Amino acid sequence: MKKVLIITTSLRPNSNSDLLGESFYKGALEAGNEVEIISLKGKTINFCRGCFACQKSKECVIKDDSNIIVDKICNSDVIVWVTPVYYYEMSGQMKTLIDRANPLYARDYKFKEVYLLCTAWEDEEYTPKHVIGGVQGWVDCFDGVKFVDTLFVGGVNSPGEIKNKEGLKKAYELGKRV
Repeated sequence: MKKVLIITTSLRPNSNSDLLGESFYKGALEAGNEVEIISLKGKTINFCRGCFACQKSKECVIKDDSNIIVDKICNSDVIVWVTPVYYYEMSGQMKTLIDRANPLYARDYKFKEVYLLCTAWEDEEYTPKHVIGGVQGWVDCFDGVKFVDTLFVGGVNSPGEIKNKEGLKKAYELGKRV
């Protein structure tokens, strides 16, 4: 059994990326894992100040919701980032949280596997390229961590539109393989 943390970063109600994350959740749970979803909706996550105080204190000096999320990242075996693709890149709130995860470098982090689930209006093969690069860059900063897989579902925009796509089944199956 693994401890799986799914972080959904869309701020839109009933978002396609949230539904993708929920499908992954069901598969990972059915496979016997301990699974938690955290949504960034309603969370206060301020920008990193670049002070690097976290490298000594092992926690951020900015007191907001990111500290709780970073603790959960630190203590999970598997991290699943879920984002809509905006202008061929991850959501701004996802990037802000990744930046605020700097305290992890100084800590004894547990996570060893990272997944990426993303959705977009665009449906070209290259659409998630920069999102994948951003997540890979984050993963590369941690010893012993592997970027395991990406699932991209394009051609969805309106809330809930993904329900008519094969992507939910693929997310479920991917979750079962964690």
